[in-house]
Amino acid sequence: MPQSLFVLYEHASGYGLFRVKEFEEVATFIPVVEKSTVDVSKFQSIVKLVAFAPFKSGTNALDNMNSISEGVLHEDLHVFLESNVPKGGKKDKVVLGVADAKIGAAITEELGIKCTHIGVVPEVIRGIRLHFPNMVKGLTEVSSAKAQLGLGHSYSRAKVKFNVNRADNMIIQSISLMDQLDKNINTFSMRMREWYSYHFPELVKIISDNYLYAKVVRLIGNRKEFTDESLEQLEELVMDSGKAQAILDASRSSMGMDISPIDLMNIEAFTAKVISLTEYRKGLADYLRSKMKAVAPNLGTLIGDQVGARLIAHAGSLTNLAKYPASTVQILGAEKALFRAIKTKGNTPKYGLIFHSTFIGRAAAKNKGRISRYLANKCSIASRIDCFSEIPTQVFGDHLKQQVEDRLKFLDTGEAPQKNIDVMHEAVQEAAVVQAKVAKKEKKKKKKEKRKSSADDTLDTTQEADTTQEMDISQEEPKKKKKKNKRKSEGEGLDTTQEMDTTQEEEPPKKKKKKKPKVEAEEEESEEEVSKKKKKKKNK
Repeated sequence: MPQSLFVLYEHASGYGLFRVKEFEEVATFIPVVEKSTVDVSKFQSIVKLVAFAPFKSGTNALDNMNSISEGVLHEDLHVFLESNVPKGGKKDKVVLGVADAKIGAAITEELGIKCTHIGVVPEVIRGIRLHFPNMVKGLTEVSSAKAQLGLGHSYSRAKVKFNVNRADNMIIQSISLMDQLDKNINTFSMRMREWYSYHFPELVKIISDNYLYAKVVRLIGNRKEFTDESLEQLEELVMDSGKAQAILDASRSSMGMDISPIDLMNIEAFTAKVISLTEYRKGLADYLRSKMKAVAPNLGTLIGDQVGARLIAHAGSLTNLAKYPASTVQILGAEKALFRAIKTKGNTPKYGLIFHSTFIGRAAAKNKGRISRYLANKCSIASRIDCFSEIPTQVFGDHLKQQVEDRLKFLDTGEAPQKNIDVMHEAVQEAAVVQAKVAKKEKKKKKKEKRKSSADDTLDTTQEADTTQEMDISQEEPKKKKKKNKRKSEGEGLDTTQEMDTTQEEEPPKKKKKKKPKVEAEEEESEEEVSKKKKKKKNK
């Protein structure tokens, strides 16, 4: 039956749908397709672009790529395929080629389109990947490379950010660093013992601890200069008066050779390095303990922090350890011995990393295998509880540890332990109470943080208001000064007018007519009356 092949290609810039011409002939000649992928003209004669849907933004591209990597059909891809892929009939069937089988299964489920990822499809996709910028209009090699780089950075950043095992990574790195530090401290302390034994060989037999030996070497230095005055310091360091006296006696009658000051300086510097490494190792152990309480508290309380961290590191993550069955957890760390036993048809190992726990050491020789199997079962339960519980608690770890203790007693004395159902029922009830308390504390913390944030916001707003008021005042102040200046100028104008008035007032006033005395005025009036009377008589 004739078939028409369409190929879906996911690029950083968008989705592309291509049609492969003469599918039946191409399928039979896969080497011909391999040769034609190198040449653009030959490849375009076989493969033709049908539709291209670019992404709207970088976030949209990241969303689509996340859904494709998880094997989920995105809405954009759903619309694109539904609108562009033709529906096949009974005679002409349509096949869609995809790069990943998961996305192909999702497409067939939701859209009913038959998908394939084998045969000629990988070679066609390889050619499309090579010639994609030339087959899409408006897309260049530079722009496609930029889009791929940007999407790659954002995709990897999102994967690192939302990594489920990001808390386990710290435990894995810290336990591996601790193992490396143990090896380095042992080799360095061995070198230090050999180096200082040329000068003071008797000290090795008296002090066996490497850390204490390094401290004593730094305190003693040259054994000939070590006297009774520094005996008290040595007693405080060794915490034993008998050992301190033995060291003093041995330094006086030692068979070691003399040492030069330069050699002694080098030895003291090396001892300081060893002391600093051991102190850092102690701090790292405290850090590992705190991380195990936060990430896997039940596994840490059951088997110990270091053994639990080694199990997580060997499995790769806490989720991988939770997925393992109890039989795998039991032999975890003894893979070489297991495969050697299978090859030689010998006895398989009873335990791997679990051997370092205290339970197997306390068990009898005949019961070590039973205890290791029982302990592996409880470790798998604890790891699953730690992995999938929202609020981690130590309740289940304490109960599981007590179960292992009861099993040890049962193997030794025959005393029947409590049933697992009853123990787990009690543990669930206790864990519910503890989780409720933790949830209340978290709510209180969130409320306090909200209050603090609101108070900080109000303080910021009041400070901003004060600053704006101060800015307004500072901006208004020069205007007032200008007004004052105007007033001053007006006042100066008034002063000038006043000065003009004062100058006018200072001019000499006009002379006023002096008033005559009353007697003279009366005499003048009488003379005028007499003259008037005379004029009247003449007129008559």
